[in-house]
Amino acid sequence: MTATADGVTNAGPARTVRAKQSLGSRIAERLGGGLVRVLLILVGLFWLVPTVGLLLASLRSPQDMSASGWWTVFTKPSQLTFDSYQKLLENSDITGSLWNTVLITVPATLLVVVVGSLAGYAFAWMEFPGRDWWFLGVVSLLVVPVQVALIPIAELFGKIGLFGTIFGVILFHTGFGLPFAVFLLRNFFAEIPRELLEAARLDGAGELRLFARVVLPLGGPAIASLGIFQFLWVWNDMLVALVFTKSGTQPITVALQTQVRQFGNNVDVLAPGAFISMVIPLAVFFAFQRQFVSGVMAGAVK
Repeated sequence: MTATADGVTNAGPARTVRAKQSLGSRIAERLGGGLVRVLLILVGLFWLVPTVGLLLASLRSPQDMSASGWWTVFTKPSQLTFDSYQKLLENSDITGSLWNTVLITVPATLLVVVVGSLAGYAFAWMEFPGRDWWFLGVVSLLVVPVQVALIPIAELFGKIGLFGTIFGVILFHTGFGLPFAVFLLRNFFAEIPRELLEAARLDGAGELRLFARVVLPLGGPAIASLGIFQFLWVWNDMLVALVFTKSGTQPITVALQTQVRQFGNNVDVLAPGAFISMVIPLAVFFAFQRQFVSGVMAGAVK
């Protein structure tokens, strides 16, 4: 505070600004930090409840699961057992479908990332006739729903012998994943400073070397984000797998759905199978979490 000639003190600028704040703003300023943290922790714990419940259910016997809920484990920890996972490993349908899921997801993700990266770089920095029109055509494919293409592509795959094969499912996921991949990576690559590319060209770098040495390192966060999105989409897909796979090529999602039809006989397989099918994509997400956040936030702050 400052004193005037008549002895009256005046509040400083900080108090003047504070007086202009509303009551709600001042309460939020004092309690916002701690309250937000507590709220976020509660929301996180709430969203973890189904995951924890599925894990504990997978560690219980079928008799215990039919007799009581999974939360009784906290009062009777003796219920926990790994017998269900042992039976799961002995179930050839589940283990085979899990391997089929890997055979479908990994190639479909790699193809989308590689082809999308090359196409995104071409649309961003290479000059060729009709480049903008071709890019608009690729972007327009984003509005095509998967359901519209199921029957026509199924008929096409049937004629060329790809229906019911893992390779056919990979092609379908790759085709529908590429428009988004090209759109995302082209916009990200276009933000790379032109001076970097021109300097590399002056040093004698060709387009392929320029792409590998300059564009890929700078586009790592966006490529990682794309890979995570594609991996999660293909791994958790059930609609395409139901249409295009047969009994020997079904992924884990279709195999678990088939087991649900016989729920009374193999309840001890469903819980561990569902948990394994969920924990693998979670592990992939957390492994690339930093790159994912960097890719999502890229371009938000200049």
